[in-house]
Amino acid sequence: MTLPKGWPDRVRLVRFDLLDSTNEEARRLAATGDRGPVWITARMQSKGRGRRGNAWISESGNLFATLLLAAPHTTAAQLGFAASLAAADVVGSYTSLARVRLKWPNDVLLDNRKVAGILLETAGPETIAIGIGINLAHHPDGTETPAISVSSATSLTVDPGGALGNLAARFAAWYGTWQSQGFAGLKPHWLKRASGLGGPIRARLVDREIKGVFEDLDHDGALLLRCDAGLTRITAAEVFLGGAR
Repeated sequence: MTLPKGWPDRVRLVRFDLLDSTNEEARRLAATGDRGPVWITARMQSKGRGRRGNAWISESGNLFATLLLAAPHTTAAQLGFAASLAAADVVGSYTSLARVRLKWPNDVLLDNRKVAGILLETAGPETIAIGIGINLAHHPDGTETPAISVSSATSLTVDPGGALGNLAARFAAWYGTWQSQGFAGLKPHWLKRASGLGGPIRARLVDREIKGVFEDLDHDGALLLRCDAGLTRITAAEVFLGGAR
């Protein structure tokens, strides 16, 4: 198999024409004892999904890929920040980086619309699946968080294979930063690109919503929200910028 240009050393790649989802294939590989690192990609998905079980539009022309990687489950969430930085680098390679922002915990925005998302899941003992979807050619309409594609924003036609090679290389670089420096090495780079930092946001938790000011990230990537009751630490939520309902 010919690997994309710039493919990182000692990282495998498996390609499919159609899968239910690349994260599910990562789970199946992990069940056989595979601990990666291996990227799994598909031209189309029949059951693509995002966080909280949301469906992910999986038309041919977009990028759907999952990295199966050995990592402690206790620190796995931090790798979502490495993945979002890598995905932002990929999107930014087709346009100005100033148009590309990051939304906590790990969405990528282009012109303030969602262009990429990351889904982290445990795949097996001490292994995780980092699923990344980038809207290269298509994007859904009518979503709660407005979406966009690279093509609609730039009029470029992007090859998913080339984008995957770029993504794998960029993730390898950010992963190396995390390995050597921990989350402290990722945090300033993520905050530099953060959308909504210092402004009002609305965080939708499982049982309630909280409004406040996005003040900072904690040492492990948790969101620090300044509310009327004080500083609130949030580890999982759906975030909406501006704080309005």
